[in-house]
Amino acid sequence: MSSKTYQLNPGDPAPDIELPVWPGDTLKLSDLRGRWVVLYFYPRDNTPGCTTESCGFRDALPDFSAADAAIVGVSRDSLKSHQRFSEKQDLNFPLISDSDEALCRAFDVIQIKKLYGKESPGVERSTFIIDPDGRIAHAWRKVRVKGHVAEVLDTLKQLQAG
Repeated sequence: MSSKTYQLNPGDPAPDIELPVWPGDTLKLSDLRGRWVVLYFYPRDNTPGCTTESCGFRDALPDFSAADAAIVGVSRDSLKSHQRFSEKQDLNFPLISDSDEALCRAFDVIQIKKLYGKESPGVERSTFIIDPDGRIAHAWRKVRVKGHVAEVLDTLKQLQAG
């Protein structure tokens, strides 16, 4: 079994691409410099795993805020879809609409997925912690939703402790 080599690794500068965001106008990661950022990529609004993951981050936002960290979600869904998803789930952080996959490709999260014997490109559930200087501090690929938000928070606190 071979392991995939990714283009972005801890220590690398985070790509800085301006994209539409719900709620708001546009967002790029450099807008959040000076703070820690938890950037999570998920396949699709209003699907079971993505809803569970997003609600986990929603519920833990006070803990992340106390650690001076912003949470930002990213998927290929439209702003309208993000608005419906965000309002339905009472999400309390921004969602980037990456419909042309610019940010997804920059973070190397578009992977070939197999579903019912068919292969198609899709978003590999991934999370990145970006430090206040705009560098990747930690990366998770092929995320399993259960327990993930707590693991991200623990890792963030360890990184901040030095």
